[in-house]
Amino acid sequence: MEPMMDAWAVIDPGPISTRPLRRVRRRVPVPRGRELRIEVSACAVCRTDLHLAEGDLPPRAPGTVPGHEVVGRVDARGPEADLYEPGDRVGVAWLASTCGKCRYCRSGDENLCPESTYTGWDRDGGFAPYLTADERFVHPLPPGSADPEVAPLLCAGIIGYRALQRAELPDRGVLGLYGFGASAHLAAQVALSRGAIVHVMTRSRRARTLALELGCHSASGAYEPPPEPLDSAILFAPVGALVPVALRALDRGGTLAIAGIHLSEIPPIDYDHDLFQERSLRSVTANTRADAREFLELVSHIDLSVATTPYPFDAADRALADLSADRVRGAAVLRS
Repeated sequence: MEPMMDAWAVIDPGPISTRPLRRVRRRVPVPRGRELRIEVSACAVCRTDLHLAEGDLPPRAPGTVPGHEVVGRVDARGPEADLYEPGDRVGVAWLASTCGKCRYCRSGDENLCPESTYTGWDRDGGFAPYLTADERFVHPLPPGSADPEVAPLLCAGIIGYRALQRAELPDRGVLGLYGFGASAHLAAQVALSRGAIVHVMTRSRRARTLALELGCHSASGAYEPPPEPLDSAILFAPVGALVPVALRALDRGGTLAIAGIHLSEIPPIDYDHDLFQERSLRSVTANTRADAREFLELVSHIDLSVATTPYPFDAADRALADLSADRVRGAAVLRS
């Protein structure tokens, strides 16, 4: 008889109140080719998981198991896998595969590969005791930090790092962050470590308190103007109405990067007030493996505080509901 496991899957996407995430029985996956089977010890809960559950991201396979911020140990290897040994601690992130042949892959922009696939969207993710992943897209993790604190780094941290790059924050510049959840609270600390002034605009009082505790220079409501013009801004909240608000907060020549995979409708933008004077608006699309390597190396040299709200594996549905209602401080993390 094949071994079985409990997992959480998106059965019928819809509002979180309809319980789109359900507990199911699945076969323990068997690694093939260059795959690893990884026993999950911690999996952070990303807003992308919420978008998948609520149908903002149409599922690419029926009954998908979400979760793409996974820390675990190699449990078994496919016949062609040779990069890791059983027992190695590894991380699994959002990017699951690319073609490796297109012009984007060849130029180092593999996040733009038209054939890219994603953990917890195209293939089952970490809301389960085990998952499989291509070893070429698995990240080695150094010893040290506890698994629940490492898990949010594998998406929230990496995408925040890429968003900082896309926002082109100058040395010791002024950065504005719109929304202050798992990704923003990590990006803020990277910016602060580089001498930036960081202003946070978010609707959550709990998040504003966390921002000030971490050393941000101000924290106010999402639609309030920052205390000074911004050199760069990142929109983490999936709220299109904040795009013109953030653009108007930019100084001349400033850049706004939109970090989310989903955004509600953007209202009309006034060219004279919002974009003129060489303000720029940029999107952020996934990340590359190079981004992951650079970020994980960077955080080993700075004093990064990872704020987490722990949940048992049995409470994955509650973690998503709390994330939807802004009841999570920092990152929600499922623990085995």
